[in-house]
Amino acid sequence: MGFLTTQDAAQKLGITPTRVRALIQSQRLPATKFGGVWMIYEKDLVLVQNRKPGAPRKGSRANSKSE
Repeated sequence: MGFLTTQDAAQKLGITPTRVRALIQSQRLPATKFGGVWMIYEKDLVLVQNRKPGAPRKGSRANSKSE
């Protein structure tokens, strides 16, 4: 086990590299930047392996209902 690029991590997780970078940005997936490239420990993929699919909602459903 070693480091993965965002592309490699995305392939293993079945998501896009953009989504991997979003997980890094939200601090849900630890990563280290080496020369402008994010590197992720392969063992850390388990931290986001069971995430809900898609992007998080902006606001809750309860707040969007009109009565």
